[in-house]
Amino acid sequence: MIGHLILRLVIWFLLTANFGLENIIIGVCIAFLLPFNSNSPERLKDLLRALGKIIMTIPQAYLEAVDLILRPHTQEEVIIERVQSGRSPGAVFLDIFLITFTPKTTVLKYHEEGWYEVHRLRRRPKS
Repeated sequence: MIGHLILRLVIWFLLTANFGLENIIIGVCIAFLLPFNSNSPERLKDLLRALGKIIMTIPQAYLEAVDLILRPHTQEEVIIERVQSGRSPGAVFLDIFLITFTPKTTVLKYHEEGWYEVHRLRRRPKS
């Protein structure tokens, strides 16, 4: 339960970027109001893996933002990414959040068949 609470608060603070007392209180209230799933060892492993992905995504997002400022990207593409089989709805949400959190990528659509449509920016290929 503590792990779910921490994950929800981390996502809340990433979304709001505000560490004021009012925002902390609102985030804790929302984290407690959202329903909790069963606690199994596999879910705990998934939760720890998700926290690791969040920690790795934050520097990547900053690097991509600086890269977009210094070298504008003129090429766009829409790619299809497969979802790992057996993912819970929370894990799918976290995947979509992490993909969209980085400035160069946005999830356009999630298909129930198990894939995402991802819009991606890239630099023009060197000639």
